[in-house]
Amino acid sequence: MINIFKTSKSVSLSIDEFFDKIELGTLNFKKGIQNYIDGNLIEFAHNLKSLSLLENEADSIQRKIENDFYLHSLMPNYASDIINLLESVDDIIDMSKDVLSQFVVETPHMPGAIKKDYLELVELAAKSAENVVSAARIFFTSPDAVKDKIQKVLFYQRETDTLSNNIKRKIFQEFDTLKLSEKIHLRYFALHIEQVSGTSKNIAHQLSSLVIKIKM
Repeated sequence: MINIFKTSKSVSLSIDEFFDKIELGTLNFKKGIQNYIDGNLIEFAHNLKSLSLLENEADSIQRKIENDFYLHSLMPNYASDIINLLESVDDIIDMSKDVLSQFVVETPHMPGAIKKDYLELVELAAKSAENVVSAARIFFTSPDAVKDKIQKVLFYQRETDTLSNNIKRKIFQEFDTLKLSEKIHLRYFALHIEQVSGTSKNIAHQLSSLVIKIKM
């Protein structure tokens, strides 16, 4: 564990709790979209409600961690980098809630022939997010192990990007019965699901830089 956390048990526990909230948020993001596509709208509503609560809880814990860092002058050389890292990780749950909220507002209709692709897309995006949260968590205990986790994040991000492009291509080239507005609508939701993995990629790069910095 990074030295300061050996003597700051409360901060260590808060950081673990923060990551727990983000992981649960990612799970509700994935299950929420799966439930929407499968027509389980009551369960979808539960997922969105849970995600909103988790977002608020994560924000509260993040503020507590930030206050503890500055109040107790923890890791002054790296405090701003670590706080920025936690803010970036928090973006995952913020974006996840925003995506689910858009499903409520715009209620996209997905043809049966494309549902499987969207289910796979959200699975890949969620795996990218899950791995970057795991990488961020392990940074505080075993920084040398972060690299392997980051490789998984980047793998799933590339897979998400590839599948998203394939979905967009299929929508515009194969679904002749859809109106142009319907095609654009479906493309919009593929793009937003994809952005969750894009955020995970950015966090992975941020983590890589931080690992290098603490070793200097």
